[in-house]
Amino acid sequence: MDDLYDDAPPLQYRFDGPETAPVLVLGPALGATWHMWDRQLPQLSETWRVLRYELPGHGGAPAEPASSVDDLARRLLAVLDDEGIDTFGYAGCALGAAIGARLALLRPDRVAALALVSASARFNTADMWRQRGVVVRANGLERTAQAGPQRWFTEAFLATQPAITEWAVRMVATTDQACYVAACEALAAFDIRDALGSISVPTLVVAGADDTETPPADARLLVAGIPDARLAVVPATGHLAPVEEPAAVGDLLATHFATAWQDHTAALPQPPPPVPPVPAPRMPAAAVPDRLADGNRLRAEIIGASAGTDRAPEAPDAFGARFDDLATRYAWGEIWSRPGLDRRTRACVTLTALAVTGQLGELADHVRGALRIGLSPAEIEEVLVHTAVYCGLPAARAAIGAARTVVEQETGGHP
Repeated sequence: MDDLYDDAPPLQYRFDGPETAPVLVLGPALGATWHMWDRQLPQLSETWRVLRYELPGHGGAPAEPASSVDDLARRLLAVLDDEGIDTFGYAGCALGAAIGARLALLRPDRVAALALVSASARFNTADMWRQRGVVVRANGLERTAQAGPQRWFTEAFLATQPAITEWAVRMVATTDQACYVAACEALAAFDIRDALGSISVPTLVVAGADDTETPPADARLLVAGIPDARLAVVPATGHLAPVEEPAAVGDLLATHFATAWQDHTAALPQPPPPVPPVPAPRMPAAAVPDRLADGNRLRAEIIGASAGTDRAPEAPDAFGARFDDLATRYAWGEIWSRPGLDRRTRACVTLTALAVTGQLGELADHVRGALRIGLSPAEIEEVLVHTAVYCGLPAARAAIGAARTVVEQETGGHP
């Protein structure tokens, strides 16, 4: 594979962070420069050696149009080879995310972990991208630049951040026209829907709840197709999430890569441990699994910290607290943590059981959790339709109503 990018034109790039730290690559969106990641840099560069690169013709980079997303991925691999970087993490936004997905398919041996922000397995339609290219060829980039903020940001953000809005317009307007058109053609041809199951690296998918370019439904399709991928939806956020919600995106990336890098390192072959000179001591009591703590953590991760209990978090000694602890320890710390079924399957079973028993309040919590761990609204509806056949139409109808409310809240009415 390496010989396929030996003659690739170089990308413009820069490093930040400790030279001895593991490398984390940040990829920009079409029309954006590496400065879109400026506000995540202080946090990420504490732990990683951050490599940011420019797309061709963006931010003053050499105007060497790329013919495809794979072309861009191979150009980046050439940079990494020149720098002697074998293994790296990758986070990309929009076109930058497409490049990351292709890297994970081309060289899974080199990508330690992956984050896809405002991403899709296929971005809109090929005709839309080709039409945009036609407009740019005919009229230049000024019209596209002026329309960019409306595609990238929410109305609330546009109303309160005029300086960033102006920066976004200038950023697109100063992009090389031929390189922009070539990138549109690359996105027109990009489609990895049939290859998602082959992405084997730890993957986080981040979506803006109000993104109209790559809506949360696109993110859920990615999570459904990529084995063990995780989904994070950032509330009240548009397409350029790293700019609109820098702290939230930075925290998500820092947590994901810290965890994924540990898992990647643990998976590498390790030298045999030295033979101890004395018998190993007994496991200390503190190392015994804490099922209540595990249950609280897992419940918070899936349905939220305050869901599934009858007391407020600030009232640990309230009446019923012992019952809540028992339920959390048993249901979440023991059953949900068992290895026999994956979380998606357990979510489907739980939705069925709660629908049948008419526990609509808890069903709403678990619908929200099912969306968080990657089930699509269509899959949740299918579970409840299937339930109707075997468990009764009235119970299923009530469950559909409760689930509909949650789906509309979580997806902004665009499932």
